[in-house]
Amino acid sequence: QVQLVESGGGLVQAGGSLRLSCAASGRTFTTYAMGWFRQAPGKEREFVAAIRWSVGNPFYADSVKGRFTISRDIAKNTVYLQMNSLKPEDTALYYCGHKATYSSSTSLTREYNYWGQGTQVTVSS
Repeated sequence: QVQLVESGGGLVQAGGSLRLSCAASGRTFTTYAMGWFRQAPGKEREFVAAIRWSVGNPFYADSVKGRFTISRDIAKNTVYLQMNSLKPEDTALYYCGHKATYSSSTSLTREYNYWGQGTQVTVSS
């Protein structure tokens, strides 16, 4: 089992910044990748960013490239999402996910085994 706890969400004006954190505990030695996903009301959960744990290479959805940065602290078993130039369309519940198995993709929701409870990000116009 892996437990994930997100933090850092909140209310921010358009153009502002937030930094999300996700701390993992439990069987963290199984981590292949960690990802951030988001879900707006009435919409499906969508990929935002992911990072392969051992090598640290990041992946981003086109909608956030150049604005969001994913990083990780291996010693703390924590993944971060720095969000800059926020837009109202970034408003959603943001989830952290844990992926234990190798695959060529890091953006598929179904390949993530564990999820946090989510943290709300609201961007006002």
